[in-house]
Amino acid sequence: MIKTDSNLIYLLSENARTSLKDLSRYLRRSPQSLKYSISVLQKEGIIKDPFCIFDYSYFGLVLFRVYYRGCYVSDPEKERIIKELSSNPYIISIYELTGEFDLAVEFACPNPSKFNKELKKISSLIPTLNDYKIILNLVTYICPRRYLTKTESLNSLNTEKIVGGDRERETFTKNEMIIMKNILLDPTIRFTQLAKKSELNVKTAKSVLRGLIKRNIIKEFNYTIDTNKLGINKFRLFLRLHNLRLERESELMKFILDTKEIVQLNKTVGDWDMELDIESKDKNKIRYIILQIRHQFKEIIQGFNLIEFYNYSKKSFLPFYLFKEEET
Repeated sequence: MIKTDSNLIYLLSENARTSLKDLSRYLRRSPQSLKYSISVLQKEGIIKDPFCIFDYSYFGLVLFRVYYRGCYVSDPEKERIIKELSSNPYIISIYELTGEFDLAVEFACPNPSKFNKELKKISSLIPTLNDYKIILNLVTYICPRRYLTKTESLNSLNTEKIVGGDRERETFTKNEMIIMKNILLDPTIRFTQLAKKSELNVKTAKSVLRGLIKRNIIKEFNYTIDTNKLGINKFRLFLRLHNLRLERESELMKFILDTKEIVQLNKTVGDWDMELDIESKDKNKIRYIILQIRHQFKEIIQGFNLIEFYNYSKKSFLPFYLFKEEET
């Protein structure tokens, strides 16, 4: 395992746009020292591929997650498939799993009909992607990686973010669309460059971006963390629930949100009702959390499954096709 500053990784994983000045204040380190540490983390690939958390539901989009089995038998074949999937304008995320499923692919589409057309198109282009399970994502809770830091003052800087759910569709101005397009392409872009690429002055660019954040269209700017290089185990727990009363659901939600190793919760429709992403350097801790859930909520858990999460190949929250008109 690489020796790293967990507090720095935590802050960058929660806000990729944090300034060196703020990082220096939070961590009591010089900006020069922090700049060097960040460059090392990037060079080692521990922090990589920054992304912006947009709430896709404000765009009238629906999120479908497809789990594929038996996709490939070699790394070159896997890379070819991932490259082909990445070129699809409706696919926002691709990640590799170990176990029952090989790949999980997320589609953000305007309606189920469009999703079905894209799914069939992919199956015809890549014949090995013909064994899959479809899940409709209702809402996602993204929680801070609180297990990375023991500093309470840092933990208090971040709270969980909710993406999806029942939202009224928003309309966006031309300036808002161009700002979002450039933030989607480069979430860590500096304001001077953002203004230049958007053909706006810096003051206007800042105002537009801050307005989108205030309206909760943009939730956060994160770095992808290579958990493998940090020696962090990552699993996805699938839960099928029954006899669920509002009171017990609230208790389960409280348990999930209070458990610092649970970094994401997806409420879904399909073969299961919840997906929990659990991370820890200690596999026994993950096992203990699962046993706690099964014991404390045994009367509402009808079934469960556990899959090891390996790697993100692509991670985003908004499909690029929304901005094609801005290019013309």
